[in-house]
Amino acid sequence: MASTEMAPHILILAAGASSRMGGPDKLLLPLSGRPLLAHVAEQALGTGLPVTVTLLRDRPLRQAALHGLPVQCIQLADAAGGMGASLARGVATLPDLASVLVVLGDMPDITTSDLILLLRAWEDFPNHILRATGPAGALGHPVGFPPWSRPELLRLAGDAGARTVLMRHPDRLLKVALPGDRALIDIDTPEDWQKWQGRAT
Repeated sequence: MASTEMAPHILILAAGASSRMGGPDKLLLPLSGRPLLAHVAEQALGTGLPVTVTLLRDRPLRQAALHGLPVQCIQLADAAGGMGASLARGVATLPDLASVLVVLGDMPDITTSDLILLLRAWEDFPNHILRATGPAGALGHPVGFPPWSRPELLRLAGDAGARTVLMRHPDRLLKVALPGDRALIDIDTPEDWQKWQGRAT
């Protein structure tokens, strides 16, 4: 997709503590010979749109995993503010009138084509919040926010992320089904990773 001044931006959230993995950093898990975070960033860059990644200062290996990729990195001091703070900090760096497609950094199955499918929905429904789902309608990620939602996003904090914004505007929510379970799979625990590896082989 061609990039213009008012084109959507992609925001990858990668400032979590990865505490549920019990040691390894989930965003550095190997996927096809490169870290999971780099894989997700490459899929986002494949859209041709600007990509911003929120990171933690005390996790330099995450930034190293993105070396050579043309992404903007935003450093957070710690993960205490939760996903909401990460989202708010990232949105604050983007143009005021840009829509933002929020992608989790730990989604191994997400593809460029999935992101483009979501972005194309904005061509017909530019003022709607986009929510990726599974084929049966189960809610997942990525989630896209139009410019009018920016003030609400900037006030976010805590682990609930943007859930309050989504709940506040059900009439402006557009669900977009992605193939398979790609909108539903993210890696939080060793069991998640083992299960995903079993599916991928």
